[in-house]
Amino acid sequence: MMNIYPAIFGTGVKILFISDDWHEVHLRLGVNFWTKNYVGTIFGGSLFSATDSFYMIMLYNILGKEFVVWDKAAHIKFKRPGKEKVYAKFHLSTEDIQHISQTAREKGEYVFELKVNWLNSKGKTITEIDRFIYVATKDFYKKKMEAKGIAV
Repeated sequence: MMNIYPAIFGTGVKILFISDDWHEVHLRLGVNFWTKNYVGTIFGGSLFSATDSFYMIMLYNILGKEFVVWDKAAHIKFKRPGKEKVYAKFHLSTEDIQHISQTAREKGEYVFELKVNWLNSKGKTITEIDRFIYVATKDFYKKKMEAKGIAV
């Protein structure tokens, strides 16, 4: 169903796999009318936007309603042109999840970096993307927003 969600569908990306526990997501992005740039390769904005929110969605589903999860920032580094379908895998290990939830509980909030790469069919890296994620306990986040005069 997520493949027909407008924010996902609009990027041209296809979700190939989501594990039952939300620890892994696989994507495919092709060269087509919607994703092709002026010189016929995959538009950098398509590569970038197609990875938006997946780590956030994964963590939201894994950590549950006790936490607030937001995408905070991102950085992309282009390695080579995307001339064919490209693939990305998002993975969160059990150790990653434990570290994230423990740190957020101890500090109230936690900002950290997760990486995802687009690869071509030969396994060559097309882009390296660093995504910065914010996780906070709901109580901490509510108090922080109230202190800023923002209703939650």
